[in-house]
Amino acid sequence: MVGENVQDNNVVLTRDEALRMAEDMGLDLVEISPDANPPVCKIIDYQKFLYQLKRKLKEQKAKTAKTQVKEIRFGPQTDDHDFEFKLNHAKKFLSDGDKVRAYVFFKGRQILFQEQGKIMLLKFADQLEDYGKVDQMPFLEGKKMTILISPAKKK
Repeated sequence: MVGENVQDNNVVLTRDEALRMAEDMGLDLVEISPDANPPVCKIIDYQKFLYQLKRKLKEQKAKTAKTQVKEIRFGPQTDDHDFEFKLNHAKKFLSDGDKVRAYVFFKGRQILFQEQGKIMLLKFADQLEDYGKVDQMPFLEGKKMTILISPAKKK
């Protein structure tokens, strides 16, 4: 028997004595280590223990980083002003800690301009060099050419 509520710490008692002791205190007898010889038990308020455990798990979950992937779409002939506008959005996303997936979508015969799309995505990644690093270089998947950028580590 171990615990804060026990007068003599590390005392060996029978099961009935331990249960009676726990009942007198208005608490629960919880088996901590059933494989030990003799098994180790503790007198605690089990509901309070469960509540604290639940709260710890909730705090740990809240501390984990939640990253989202934001998408930015271009056409093969996107203008400079539109490019700058989307670049500013990407900078904001990366500053907030989100990943950015930029892609050029080719419709119909625009697939002939693959090189233009690749140049645009590389230019986009180059402009975002201070805000993030490229996870995946441009690659063509169906009618989309995609690049993935992660936020830079904050110092």
